[in-house]
Amino acid sequence: MAQESLDALAGRASPAPASRGVTRVLVSASVGTVFEWYDFYLYASLAPVIAKKFFAGVDPRTGFIFTLLAFATGFLLRPFGALVFGRLGDRQGRKYTFLATIVVMGLSTVCVGVLPGYAELGVVAPVILIALRMTQGLALGGEFGGAATYVAESSPQNRRARNLSWIVSTGAIGLLMSLLVVALCRAVTGSAFEDWGWRLPFLFSSVLLAISVYIRLSMQESAVFARLRQEQRQSHAPIRELFGDPAHRKTMLIAFFAVCAPIAVIAYTATVYPLFFMTETLKIDAQTTNLIMMGALCTSPLMYWIFSALSDRVGRKPVMLAGYVLILATLLPAYRAMTHLGNPALERAQAQAPVVLHADPASCAIQFNPTGTRHFTSSCDVAKRLLYRFSASFATEPLAAGAQAWIGIGGQRYDVPTMSGADSAGREKALASTVSSALRTAGYPEGAEPSSVNAWGLFGLMIWMMLLQSMIYGPGTAVLVEMFPARIRYTAMSFPYHLATGWIGGLLPAGAFALSAQTGSIYGGLLYPAVWLVLGFIATVLFFRETRNNSIHH
Repeated sequence: MAQESLDALAGRASPAPASRGVTRVLVSASVGTVFEWYDFYLYASLAPVIAKKFFAGVDPRTGFIFTLLAFATGFLLRPFGALVFGRLGDRQGRKYTFLATIVVMGLSTVCVGVLPGYAELGVVAPVILIALRMTQGLALGGEFGGAATYVAESSPQNRRARNLSWIVSTGAIGLLMSLLVVALCRAVTGSAFEDWGWRLPFLFSSVLLAISVYIRLSMQESAVFARLRQEQRQSHAPIRELFGDPAHRKTMLIAFFAVCAPIAVIAYTATVYPLFFMTETLKIDAQTTNLIMMGALCTSPLMYWIFSALSDRVGRKPVMLAGYVLILATLLPAYRAMTHLGNPALERAQAQAPVVLHADPASCAIQFNPTGTRHFTSSCDVAKRLLYRFSASFATEPLAAGAQAWIGIGGQRYDVPTMSGADSAGREKALASTVSSALRTAGYPEGAEPSSVNAWGLFGLMIWMMLLQSMIYGPGTAVLVEMFPARIRYTAMSFPYHLATGWIGGLLPAGAFALSAQTGSIYGGLLYPAVWLVLGFIATVLFFRETRNNSIHH
């Protein structure tokens, strides 16, 4: 009789959980993902205002760089948060660790909204801001793993992936919410937005926090962990067990390359990079781009559910492999189509008036600058940076060693000097004006003509990107839970996921710029996700074993 009770507790012989209970589990777990993406877009979209408020003691460019560094700090600390909270979740339980992560994460976001700026606190203000970002990054490192572990351990086996799909799909709600809240606050506060109105979106996080805490306080401990604790079989050193066991290390490496890194890059390539590409490269109006992305994001929950449910029926591996093949086959054509639909004048100019950069190859650096602290001053680097800024793809012609770079546009030569010294900013600005005028004369548009933007076509492309993302992200979340034993699951799945999200996905913007400048193509940045996706495909084919039928109760 006692054994029957234990089996029922573990979910081995018990019927599927009541729908009301499962719904509560899904809602409580998904709130954290909403928080994560809400804050991500919120901080990114308000970075210029934050730079003025907290880094006013330096020049505007340096202040903006420091703001981005504070943003990056949260990403870099996620893997460490995964170890801290993962260890706690595997030792003490899912429920209270899960509650702790949402409280720390939520309070950190709310505190940004009430933090006095540089004018009131001086240098203390940016120090506290960075500390809050670090704290939030640590908490986020424990959020996704806790959510996925709790939902999976509370779900019947034949619905595990589709239940987990709600966690990742609600990320779209966070993105939409941030766009809507910022737009509403701008409209309500008007000219006062940059004075105090920017704080309101951060303060709105308190509503999300209150709801999530209320729900999570009423949650029960995971049945799987409850059994482990009752039998005194939970891990007392999950980090040492994970890294000390060769079998676990191998599994973690497979998880990183086959699932986590591809998830990170496709998530950014499908949702974040298109927004940047359409506004910064194609120069499409930001409002139009936001509406297109918001509309496409509304379709993503359905996509996640479809492919997660399909993986529950046919297996994780076939769905993910199909996703890899489709992504690698259509990623570049999709972005080329984005140019054709969004800025056809730019497409024509690139075909009819090619730009050529003449430079000494030895003087051209790879402009990978994730911290924003390096300065690239050679004439070749300056030329590449300017051409990238004006969305001009270019071919390269080598010059003799030590020769000064020059740009050929429409048969005209434009010399590019080395930019160093006190007056370099002014000289680069003057050169940028000259190059810009030459490109306009050659047919390169200053911006996308609104009447030529095929918004419906772009909307269709974004839906396609959401579909591609869901084919890996949906089943992949279930895979991470199913690959590791229950006693170290929280730690084992959280660490590779956040290592990839923070360090691989987080570096995508800087990596994409460096590759675009290096290759001379506005599409060169796609090499970054393509490399990781190829590695993911190879790792999945050669090393990943199907996990759909794995028991997660042992």
